[in-house]
Amino acid sequence: MKKNTMSAADVPLVRISGGRRLMGVPWTVTVYAARPAAGERGVAAALDEVERLEAILSDYRPDSELSRLSAAAPMESPVPVSDEMWEVLTRAVAFRDASDGAFDPTVGPLTTLWRQSRRSGALPLPAKLDAARAAVGAGALVLVAAPRGVRLTRPRMRLDLGGIGMGYAIDRALAILSEQGIDSALVDASGDVGASGAPPGEEGWRIAIDPIPGTPAAMTGEVLLAHAAITTSGDARQSVAIGGRRYSHIVDPRTGIGIDGPAAVTVIAADATTADALATAANVLGPVRGRTLLENQAGCAGRFVSVDGDGERIVREVQTSRWPGVGERTRPLQR
Repeated sequence: MKKNTMSAADVPLVRISGGRRLMGVPWTVTVYAARPAAGERGVAAALDEVERLEAILSDYRPDSELSRLSAAAPMESPVPVSDEMWEVLTRAVAFRDASDGAFDPTVGPLTTLWRQSRRSGALPLPAKLDAARAAVGAGALVLVAAPRGVRLTRPRMRLDLGGIGMGYAIDRALAILSEQGIDSALVDASGDVGASGAPPGEEGWRIAIDPIPGTPAAMTGEVLLAHAAITTSGDARQSVAIGGRRYSHIVDPRTGIGIDGPAAVTVIAADATTADALATAANVLGPVRGRTLLENQAGCAGRFVSVDGDGERIVREVQTSRWPGVGERTRPLQR
């Protein structure tokens, strides 16, 4: 009798998906696993990890480690922090330095003030803006390596990891799935996406790109993602008009005001932490300086899309050299 020689690699993989609302947005985890039960355990473990990190990194939860750290400012001496907080802050400082402050984890006082402006429809009062800016900047956050600790130096300062925490959580979720033996997975945090191996029989996960809804079809499309991450930072869903001018929810740490819109930056990088932080920084810097930033980051690609004009609105696109189709193109925006 001929023996069955089918190996584990020949067993068809099953697709399992699950979701949960975390960090203020819906998350979806999709995996391919040898057995449904294994896939379901992996999805649950990945989402549990994100939920655990939310209790550490969220600036909306008053009981989070981040909020408690901010509430203790200013500090005379460094305080110990969790491994996760240390890793995120260390990487955040590196991105701050690489972007000349366009990305800044101490931007909390300015984002809080700008949220008030978005609700009221009025720009911040100059005195309040000056006070918030005084609490922000490189000197406000000190990382001490030995013994490891964090010191916040300025009164009324507040850390904000909104431009990096979600990417870090995506990377951690993928790491948990890998530990569970799942090699093909996609973690989607409402548009911030990280992937491990491609689905069976595919070159990668198909990710749709639509940075500014309503732009020409040529500005949309899809990419194949495997062992990489993609993030779009923009004001498509969060903006405010004040004095006839459109502002993004994304704050320029150097001015304290939301950047001009409509605009969006899509970044592809090897990990979601990098893609998340660089997309925010490049959006603040704009297509000229932002493109230079991305060109200087190994393995990164980016695309800038913006809309100009009040009459015949013009869509502008600028790409980095590693993005398919190099250069700048302009097209009328169809109403």
